[in-house]
Amino acid sequence: MPRALIIGGTGLIGRATARRLLDAGWQVDVTGRDPAHLPADLARDGARFVAADRSDPVQLRAAFGDGADLLVDCICYTAEQARGLLPLSANAASTVLISSKAVYVDDAGNHSNSPEPPRFDGPIRETQATMAPGDMPYDSPLGYGANKVAAEQVLLDSGHPVSVLRPSKIHGAGAARPREWVFVKRVLDRRPAVLLAPRGEGVDHPSAAVNIAALIEVAAARPGRRILNSADPDAPNGRRIARAVADHLGHTWDEVLLDEGELGRHPWDAAHPLVLDLTAATELGYEPVGDYAATVVDEVDWLVDAARRGDPDGVLPADDDPFFAAMLDYAAEDEYLRRRPSGSASST
Repeated sequence: MPRALIIGGTGLIGRATARRLLDAGWQVDVTGRDPAHLPADLARDGARFVAADRSDPVQLRAAFGDGADLLVDCICYTAEQARGLLPLSANAASTVLISSKAVYVDDAGNHSNSPEPPRFDGPIRETQATMAPGDMPYDSPLGYGANKVAAEQVLLDSGHPVSVLRPSKIHGAGAARPREWVFVKRVLDRRPAVLLAPRGEGVDHPSAAVNIAALIEVAAARPGRRILNSADPDAPNGRRIARAVADHLGHTWDEVLLDEGELGRHPWDAAHPLVLDLTAATELGYEPVGDYAATVVDEVDWLVDAARRGDPDGVLPADDDPFFAAMLDYAAEDEYLRRRPSGSASST
């Protein structure tokens, strides 16, 4: 029975990967700080929780033991953390590092977290230029991508069989920031209209956790040194995402397509399309579980269930969460709808 160790395995990507590997007959160990964060279904199916702090190399080595067929690090953000992974990677048949599309820069040096939005000529390939490696705070707009690049380089330069995966906007049941809430909440509140700017045409490629897990399994079967984009097979715009949520929940609303302004903003309204090229992953053998509409239903159902049960586990965004509050300003939306110009809405 092959063995996998997933560092940060109680998070969104770790859970999806553990489920997929368990179904394929793997022995799966996951690290984390709190065993309560391991879903009951994973424990029931045989996943073993190992208490280990990501920043403690002694605890990580103890969790790793004598070796593994697959080592997955879902929470490596810095070069220092990557260096701590090297002794483990040296004794793993295949290592997967979860990075991010935030590393990519356009010809002007802009990236997905820069003040000026990037403009790419088309789907982004793995050969696209990246930010320079850096060690500023990784939880800052400038530092996130720079630190990810530094971590990537440490592992790739080691010579070990390391697959670096660069996902985009990750979705799935258990998401720490469930972006689809901006539309799920509207359905639950029976909103008659959804405002979309700019005209719902913004595209920021989604990556289902289950699709990332599918690519991880491929990397495990074919060890090597490589960088792979990881995303859903389609890149729907904001309008299609809103429709996917509403359609799944059997809700209809008017689509109010706005040209500009603060109303109608949503998490995928990139100023210029951000689409990942999946050629390399496909050629390696990646077969997605499903497209966005098929894979997002797990998260949507999870959110609806949490809301209907009164959110006992505290997974839903708070009403004053600054990320969501501006996108769920019903008072401003109602005022606009009361005064909206004729012909500005199309019915779904």
